[in-house]
Amino acid sequence: MTPEQLRAFCLGFNAAVEEFPFTPQTSVFKVMGKVFALSALDAEPLKVNLKCEPELAVRLREEHAAIVPGYHMNKLHWNTVTVSGLPDALVRELVEDSYDLVVAGLARAERLRLDRP
Repeated sequence: MTPEQLRAFCLGFNAAVEEFPFTPQTSVFKVMGKVFALSALDAEPLKVNLKCEPELAVRLREEHAAIVPGYHMNKLHWNTVTVSGLPDALVRELVEDSYDLVVAGLARAERLRLDRP
């Protein structure tokens, strides 16, 4: 997956936006003001921080060398994923899971506006 593909995939979710609150190089993807992905899209290798359920986060880290505890994030809930070390389908699944976790934590009224009760 290329940086452009990662950006397009993240922005393809309902109400997803890209912001740059930290540096111009760090893309922060949000839904309804809540972060679901962070990436320095011009970095080599390409990495992305993604939210994950704690039990699954530990299992993924054990199964894949390309998945480690989230850099500069709450390591219980976030993983850093080296994109080139995984199949594109798994990266897309992890991004979607992160988005879904964040949406699940939104107020019911916000979820309804997203058509994701």
